[in-house]
Amino acid sequence: MSVAKSVSLTLEEFLNLPETKPASIYIDGEIIQKLMPKTCHSRLQAKLINGINQVTEKRQIAYAFPELRCTFGGRSIVPDVAVIRWQQIQFDNHGEPVDDVLIAPNWIIEILSPGQSSNRVTSNILHCLKYGCQLGWLIDPNDRSVLVFKPHQQPEFCHQEDSLTILDGVDLELTVEQVFGWLKMKAESASH
Repeated sequence: MSVAKSVSLTLEEFLNLPETKPASIYIDGEIIQKLMPKTCHSRLQAKLINGINQVTEKRQIAYAFPELRCTFGGRSIVPDVAVIRWQQIQFDNHGEPVDDVLIAPNWIIEILSPGQSSNRVTSNILHCLKYGCQLGWLIDPNDRSVLVFKPHQQPEFCHQEDSLTILDGVDLELTVEQVFGWLKMKAESASH
């Protein structure tokens, strides 16, 4: 994340600015631009979203959104994956989701990128938990681990064959090894 020059903007003023690519977030009066995701980050993000939505969308349990702006509690953040329970998604008269999300996601998933501050990303997860989020994951591709955050509990370090905690009601079982196994795209050649 790159921190913008200290500009004294209110949250409302920030929300009226044009969107940036990659997205910018607003924390305590500070505008921070997210890093452009690289290949491994994008693949993990896509596989997680597809895996979650495959078991939740048809049964209207929840929906996993990529890079969804969520504004609440004085911050405007854009998690890598924001999972929102179906009954908390606001729909318009056409049955389409309303653009502005003014609640914390029920499950926030962040994937660390090279050069990204783990403390800043953790701060967003903790902010979400403070405002009603039930689960947070901080995925670190460098050491193939996941920190799992739950409200009012110590974070749990997961690696290798550890089973990951999934949002209640989502019928999905994953280990850390399975998540990082998604990065492999090319079969190894058989050596003779």
